[in-house]
Amino acid sequence: MPTVRLMREVRFSIDRDWAAAAHGAEGFERAHPITNSWGGWPSAVGIAPYLVLRAVVEGRPDPVTGYLVNIRELDVLLREQGIPLAAQHLRERGVRTTGETLLRAIWTATTAQVPAGATMRALELRPTPTLRYELRAGATDMIRMTQSFEFSAAHRLHVPALSEEENRRFFGKCNNPNGHGHNYLVEVTIEGRPHPATGCLLPLPRLEQIVKERVIDRLDHTHLNRDTREFASLNPSVENIAIVVWGLLDGQFDGAQLDCVRVWETPKTYAEYRGEKPAM
Repeated sequence: MPTVRLMREVRFSIDRDWAAAAHGAEGFERAHPITNSWGGWPSAVGIAPYLVLRAVVEGRPDPVTGYLVNIRELDVLLREQGIPLAAQHLRERGVRTTGETLLRAIWTATTAQVPAGATMRALELRPTPTLRYELRAGATDMIRMTQSFEFSAAHRLHVPALSEEENRRFFGKCNNPNGHGHNYLVEVTIEGRPHPATGCLLPLPRLEQIVKERVIDRLDHTHLNRDTREFASLNPSVENIAIVVWGLLDGQFDGAQLDCVRVWETPKTYAEYRGEKPAM
């Protein structure tokens, strides 16, 4: 059988774990059963974080069942290790808990217990819908952090070297002389070793400040062709936008490295750029 990778996502609410620990798990679950699992998110008892944990495992599927692993086993592993660790970190450190530190603790607790025949390749923690942390096998001293941003802008796809007819034929209605608009979603991923004292790769407010000042303030609510220096003579395709955003951000993250810029032009289209690889 060929080698494949399998991803499983679990979602959990920390308050249920705290309450179970305080009142006894069995008694708590009898009094507060999970009654809305089909809703896609766990039911909550109080106001507390919802977290998303994704595991990617790799191996060869069983030739009879076709399973690499039974996903129910992954669910049990991620919940039994991830939920108590998240609750413990929040209980002991409160708002000083970092996603980097929690993800490393979950990685250490889960990788040796992955079901037989599979190995953990990556673990991802999502504290919010726009923020995620990732650890990968073979580089567990490194953390990848991704935060999402938005800006709105108009553009016209037009190449002066082509004739008006060629531009209309190639770009269609995107060549409208007055332009058209998009709500762009930009995902910025940085990578590096968390600081040993803080546990942070880069404080999230600092990441957000850099992207806001260098990208969002520059591009938001503009006509890219007319209002920005970057696209005065460069066709503002989503591919070129990703490359330009990379150029604006590369080398700006206080020791962390820019790993990837992904720009979503629509929910169905994105361009991704990871910089030029050095020549061998």
